[in-house]
Amino acid sequence: MPRFIALFLFLCLTSLPAGAQDAPLLSLQSAQDGRGWDGVGRLDIEGKGFCTASLIREDIVLTAAHCVFEPAGLIAADRFTFNAGLRQGRAEAYRQVRRVVVHPDYRFRSGDITTEVALDLALLQLDRPIRTTRIKPFAVSIATRTGEDVGVVSYAHGRETAPSLQDMCSVLAQEGNILIMSCQVTYGASGSPVFRLSGPQPQMVSIVSAMSDLNNQPVSLGTAFATALPDLLDILDAAALGLPNGITPGQRNETGAKFIRPGGG
Repeated sequence: MPRFIALFLFLCLTSLPAGAQDAPLLSLQSAQDGRGWDGVGRLDIEGKGFCTASLIREDIVLTAAHCVFEPAGLIAADRFTFNAGLRQGRAEAYRQVRRVVVHPDYRFRSGDITTEVALDLALLQLDRPIRTTRIKPFAVSIATRTGEDVGVVSYAHGRETAPSLQDMCSVLAQEGNILIMSCQVTYGASGSPVFRLSGPQPQMVSIVSAMSDLNNQPVSLGTAFATALPDLLDILDAAALGLPNGITPGQRNETGAKFIRPGGG
């Protein structure tokens, strides 16, 4: 970890203890417990393992970019399966993936945590939209505030068969597009959605990129959406229209993800 990031984390943690009032994990084992969260699913990766991903359009899920790479390069789309609302071996919907999009400036295992985490987003286009009464795409917010309470829904090693909800943890600090949070994460939780829960409906504000431990205090690092996610949606829409694989500001499809911006919807 670069020295300035370690120092930044140290200053954050000494001024605001991580997890001081955090809620424990709640396993969403039953359909009733999981109601409203079925847009979160386990993303199975043939030959690699799994991550967590979330529906932000009827045919688009969001996860961490490092989940879609292996040492040889980008993983082929047909090796992914999105299991929406998976509990005890049964999902509310299963979908294969037909397209994977990452930010052109993302570099897998570059060694530069500021670049890796800040751009650690990937969009996966499903082979068919998910249209059920139980599963709705999540709204996305590009605004985050230091000190606000958030929640995380995740699959992880040791709890692979059902999602878990931590409905109270905190954004300790933000450095550029990197959020430092007190939320509990472990292996397999990469790509897990981070939600603002204060409104009538949950709003995604980040995804889990990495975990860290500093001075015996666990922290998680998340990717703030800011410009990176809108850029990715532009790239995806351009690809769907057969346009060059580049960012085309202002051309986003009106039927795309619902963004919640500061000061209103």
